[in-house]
Amino acid sequence: MGVVDIGVGLETETRPHGYAMMGLEALQLSTDHSTSIEGEVQRIKHEHPDDNQCIVNDRVKGRLKVTRAFGAGYLKQAKLNDGLLEMFRNEYIGDTPYVSCTPSLCHHRLSTRDQFLVLSSDGLYQYLSNEEVVLHVENFMERFPDGDPAQSLIEELLSRAAKKADDAHVVIYMLERFPCVPFSSFPRALQVLTYFVFLGMNFFELLDIPQGDRRKYHDDVTVMVISLEGRIWKSSGTYV
Repeated sequence: MGVVDIGVGLETETRPHGYAMMGLEALQLSTDHSTSIEGEVQRIKHEHPDDNQCIVNDRVKGRLKVTRAFGAGYLKQAKLNDGLLEMFRNEYIGDTPYVSCTPSLCHHRLSTRDQFLVLSSDGLYQYLSNEEVVLHVENFMERFPDGDPAQSLIEELLSRAAKKADDAHVVIYMLERFPCVPFSSFPRALQVLTYFVFLGMNFFELLDIPQGDRRKYHDDVTVMVISLEGRIWKSSGTYV
């Protein structure tokens, strides 16, 4: 389980294309804890100067993308690594943890402009940017004041995951059938026909996939929206 991302809605005059002008912007309060962040990679390398395999294939010891997390004891203590079956063990050098449970801290003084917090696992940001998350919540709360903005975010994520899976099915089919021919070279009619014939997955079909197998299309995700007026909503990808 990775350390969650945290966002806050602030009043401003920016919005991404396709959203109503509501007046909030996103302020990211947390730092991503993954090997995508160069600072995290350098921290681990600095803590393990005698291990040139501490980061392999953009993963900690070739295993995890996250660099700070609960769990993952086999990357925190040598004795827990030694307790694994031999085929799963890592070469654990030294006593310093490879994955840390020490959080990074951020301080933000609340003001009257602040509206809500969005706490989520990082799977949400596979498909939505910070700005899209904040403005989706703001737009939803404006339209449905008694609704659940956390569940609405999950539904938006699943819709995008299903759409991406559809697009991937089309591309994979074309690459398998015509590996040497650019898709753009096909007649427009054939492109359209291929799209409609092989575009197989929709939102509800994605939900029918067992939770474990669904990880092929999106990470497990939990979202919590905290209104600074006192209401809290929580939802996850397993709610359906």
